[in-house]
Amino acid sequence: MAGRTVRNRRTTSRAVRAAAAAACVALALTACGSTKDTGASAGSGDGKGDGKVGVILPMLTSPFWQSYNDYVPKMAKSEGVDALKTVNSDNDPSQQITDVNNALTQNVKGLVVAPIDSAAISAALKQAERKGVPVVAVDVAPEKGKVAMVVRADNVAYGEKACDYLGQHVKTGKVVQVMGDLASVNGRDRSEAFRTCAKKKYPGLKVLEVPADWNADTAASKLDTLLNANPDIKGVYLQAGGVYLAPTLQTLKSKGLLKKAGQKGHITIISNDGIPQEFAAIRSGQIDATVSQPADTYAKYGMYYIKAAMQGKTFKPGPTDHDSKIVKLPGGILEDELPAPLVTKENVDDPKLWGNTVK
Repeated sequence: MAGRTVRNRRTTSRAVRAAAAAACVALALTACGSTKDTGASAGSGDGKGDGKVGVILPMLTSPFWQSYNDYVPKMAKSEGVDALKTVNSDNDPSQQITDVNNALTQNVKGLVVAPIDSAAISAALKQAERKGVPVVAVDVAPEKGKVAMVVRADNVAYGEKACDYLGQHVKTGKVVQVMGDLASVNGRDRSEAFRTCAKKKYPGLKVLEVPADWNADTAASKLDTLLNANPDIKGVYLQAGGVYLAPTLQTLKSKGLLKKAGQKGHITIISNDGIPQEFAAIRSGQIDATVSQPADTYAKYGMYYIKAAMQGKTFKPGPTDHDSKIVKLPGGILEDELPAPLVTKENVDDPKLWGNTVK
């Protein structure tokens, strides 16, 4: 599951601004932005940033995406974006393509999409490109297709942070990662990063894996089976706390394996998402840590970048003014990597964490 690229930066002189404006008019370029916001094209907007924006969600069964959904209208208003009511694709890649096409028939001028399948979403991106509608991808980077920006945290870092935490607290023994959907670049990044880190840095760990496809029932069933064969598991990494936290705790409890931190037999658990339920579990000692995926800034910068794309603004790799970094992905896609802090009992009550600001 950092900050925005400097907007409206002043050019070195009024003469430069005037010359740039004159050039834009003379050449009828729609993508002329700040002289410092140059680089890959941010979209084919009309230069005004007006018009409706469609917002497509991957699912609403996760508290993380429920929180993101709640943030969308607030952040749209603060960024001056006229966002339509969000659409839930219900974790179905085919339905998501249909949802994008339906939004395009409503003559939206921009789209903010959280892709379910990194490859399948390319079909929807092609349709948007044909209609000249810019797209911002949130949380998942597409494997192919044109997007103005990807708003995402570093998912490789998610896996590495989880690996380091378990490696430092478990040291030796069996640990399991409950993985996401490997059709998603997020699931692949987190899984491979965790696996590679453990092999290189913590050879005393034996990594077991549960492919769970972002599905709570699948996670519960496969974890139950794994625990039957491996009751001596010492650590667990949940790649999506919003989906996996409740079934994992219930499964451990049913087997008498849910011990509080500090008690003999406690299984060290680190998660991803940063939802209030994870924070409560950290406070109670049921789990030990989570990596806070920024639902609030996902919504904020999703809206910021689609507004910029509709205005024809462009960006380039480098640090931003909101403590993040824009990087260039394979294929030339730009990604704003937002920060995702590690949360433990030491900082779980930090009021700046988005998980402490929602009900």
